[in-house]
Amino acid sequence: MDDEDGYFGERVAAAYDQESAEMFTPGAVDPVVDVLAGLAGGGRALELGVGTGRIALPLARRGVPVHGIDMSRAMVARLRAKPGGDAVGVTIGDFATARVDGTFSVAYLVFNTIMNLTTQAAQVACFRNVAAHLDTGGRFVIEVYVPELQRLPPGEKLHVFTATPTHLGFEEYDVANQIAASHHYWVIDGQLEMFSSPHRYVWPAELDLMARMAGMTLRERWSSWTREPFTADSRSHISVWEKVD
Repeated sequence: MDDEDGYFGERVAAAYDQESAEMFTPGAVDPVVDVLAGLAGGGRALELGVGTGRIALPLARRGVPVHGIDMSRAMVARLRAKPGGDAVGVTIGDFATARVDGTFSVAYLVFNTIMNLTTQAAQVACFRNVAAHLDTGGRFVIEVYVPELQRLPPGEKLHVFTATPTHLGFEEYDVANQIAASHHYWVIDGQLEMFSSPHRYVWPAELDLMARMAGMTLRERWSSWTREPFTADSRSHISVWEKVD
């Protein structure tokens, strides 16, 4: 692991877009941008964990001023190298604590990134940091999966979430500490690439409590970016909290 860039150092950054190619398709990106542009309402957007710009760049092309926070210089270098990359401001730092000048209409964390903070204290700090950056009435949006514990047979701790000829992914659950270690194996250009990282999984109700502690209240929760209802069978959720006065 690169100590400076955390788990997303040069080796991971170099292959990130290719390994996550399905998340860069218009079908995956456009609904996200539609929702966030609507919530921005002409104001600024703050992306926590901006990475290589999968969402920030198309959102900026929609006319929304975007600023990102990310710890990985290697990932941000990929953003900068893309067309329009200079239009997105970036602060290098931990998005649980890093501060940015000004305030924002919307802040967001997508693609399970809230779980990159591996302690409850860090996740609580993230909500408070976001609240400090939001205008009154501003929205905080998180996209994250629902922990798959119901899919684990008794006594088992491994759950396979994807298995294709080119990508095997599974999670190793530590339920005592609320940690899911994510393991990936890709075949890219005939070579095997591997990546593992720890994540703190978090339940919707726990996120709602963190929001209340930070002065925000839940406004909407869907199972998809096309606003499908969130139910007991939903495997992920998009939650929107509002900063109240």
